[in-house]
Amino acid sequence: MSSYQRRRGIPAKVYKTVEHVDGRGNKVLVVDLDSPMDVRCALIPQRSSKAEVPGQQQINITRMIVDSHLPDVTLWSRVEVLGQQWDIVTPPAYHHGTRQTRHWSIDIRERP
Repeated sequence: MSSYQRRRGIPAKVYKTVEHVDGRGNKVLVVDLDSPMDVRCALIPQRSSKAEVPGQQQINITRMIVDSHLPDVTLWSRVEVLGQQWDIVTPPAYHHGTRQTRHWSIDIRERP
């Protein structure tokens, strides 16, 4: 059952987004690096591309499954897991099920 895997999963920090007013008076979403949320997650590798030629980047995409209590997480959020910083590459998808199985799935990419 996926809820059991999330409960004993890997510890991670999720940085949510906040609305910020830039120098021109526009409202923009930015990462709030001051208040991370500690979560436990399950990681499922999705795809990767190895850098074989000098100057290329290695790309690792992983799906992160977390509990359903995860407010204010968008594409501009950031994740810290396995000692690395990760960007969110797809909008978080909410999967509604029973109380034990509802969760968010988020595709993340390792930052270079």
